Amino acid sequence: RAEPKGERSIDLIGKNEVYGDTSHEVNVYVKVFTNSPFLVCMDLALSQERIIDPNYLWIGPDGRDLEGQRYVNLTETGKLMVMGFRESMSGAYTCTLSHKIIETTTQEETEMVEAYKFMVYAYREADHAYQVSVRFSTTRCKLKTNGLFVEILNKILNSTISYLTSHITKSSYKCHSIRTPKKGLQYELFVNFLVNPFAPGWEEVCLKVPYDCEDVTNRRARQAAERIGKFFHQLRQILKYEFHAVPAVQYVDNSFSMTPIDSCRPGFGKNHHTHQNCASCCVVCGPGTYSPNNEVTCRTCARPRARMYGAKSC
Repeated sequence: RAEPKGERSIDLIGKNEVYGDTSHEVNVYVKVFTNSPFLVCMDLALSQERIIDPNYLWIGPDGRDLEGQRYVNLTETGKLMVMGFRESMSGAYTCTLSHKIIETTTQEETEMVEAYKFMVYAYREADHAYQVSVRFSTTRCKLKTNGLFVEILNKILNSTISYLTSHITKSSYKCHSIRTPKKGLQYELFVNFLVNPFAPGWEEVCLKVPYDCEDVTNRRARQAAERIGKFFHQLRQILKYEFHAVPAVQYVDNSFSMTPIDSCRPGFGKNHHTHQNCASCCVVCGPGTYSPNNEVTCRTCARPRARMYGAKSC
């Protein structure tokens, strides 16, 4: 993901190349454990011209010359790729291009120098969980079986999605009395819970994945949510037709709703203002900020001691 200004950014990403710009720094977002696109030490206009005696000097975020570093691929034409990107590699990558301009008539040589700055950030995809809300009618609110029903419901749902190493968390319910124009006073259970992809055993699944596990856990969370949606779709038929006696608790038609809830891993957060081009990403927390848990935003340090990217504490 690159953020050079203008519509041409789509073409640059397609070629796995991001060009510099002398007028402003270029933001580049690299998914953790993957290789960055090639950062090109020139702008798009200059790349279309003949350049005489070009010389490239790349400096990393730590202020060191990147020539000869094992984690970079540096081509003879001044392109830089950072390999196996980690949050600690985030920061400013600057390149100085020096080249000559030769006057045709006098053969006089002029040394030209251009500087390009790329701000490169590690990012992760957000972890997805799903907030589920559903309602059930009941004969009265003080019925002891109401709590038992919700408890059994949770067990059934957990067994339904356990093969996806997902489980139900933050389950709660409240009973409300509802006056309706046609049926008078009724009682309903408002049930809420979270479909979470991090059930016991999810780490073992991740060990089979060569890099980061978030794509796998997100896919499993989506499958678990879809499975639960199907369960409630079928529940109406079961409660209505397969019980010989009318049960005390009945599913309220069309009451099922599901909302995706994003979270970020520690050291990462979302910032729609700072990272507009990667607004849905969990971007590494910058210096002076940190994230100790799975919230969606990076906190600001009271005393900005955190000088590194990806801090989990100050």
